[in-house]
Amino acid sequence: MARGPFFPEDISDYLLSVSLREPPVLRRLREETAALSNKQLQIPPEHGQFMALLIQLTGARRTLEVGVFTGYSSLAVALALPPDGRIVACDVSEEFTAMARRYWREAGVDHMIDLRIRPAMETLTELMVQGQRGRFDFAFIDADKTNYEGYYECALELLRPGGLIMVDNVLWSGRVLDPSDQTPDTVALRAFNKKLLGDSRVTLSVIPLGDGVTLALKR
Repeated sequence: MARGPFFPEDISDYLLSVSLREPPVLRRLREETAALSNKQLQIPPEHGQFMALLIQLTGARRTLEVGVFTGYSSLAVALALPPDGRIVACDVSEEFTAMARRYWREAGVDHMIDLRIRPAMETLTELMVQGQRGRFDFAFIDADKTNYEGYYECALELLRPGGLIMVDNVLWSGRVLDPSDQTPDTVALRAFNKKLLGDSRVTLSVIPLGDGVTLALKR
């Protein structure tokens, strides 16, 4: 999701002016996505840059992505991975991932991204059945909020000890604070955030990046 409301606009603009190093191919993808009616589903550029930093910090080689949209996050990760790095990317939209494939090809990283067009829970379950538990280093979750808990549990199984899960939209533009908001997405996010606070399997941090990001390091 696009930039959250947690910093004044002038501060956000300043942070970008002194920190953002967006490759041209990512900028072009972001600008083309900005013309879509659901452009808010794309992560902001500083979010992608932070993900790339996490990939390099953790030495990740095998990663998971739940929710691709037009491919900005997967492209940011692929560009940060070593040459033998691989991403299993889960989405249900042929339409939006067609744009993603085009930019992956342009950047020369399409061979690194295994895009699976089917419900993500099916793909994650299949990976576990195939003996892939403990084989991944990093997972990014940014899809339908009512399934966050299921995605998280599968990712935790698939990651190695020391692997990192990154979850987007956990502050939900502040709607998680509004007790009158009982919509399914908001209720699911409240429950998810509460669950992770008490989850002794991970080391936890929530940061006000974009629309709120949770980092959960598997112990």
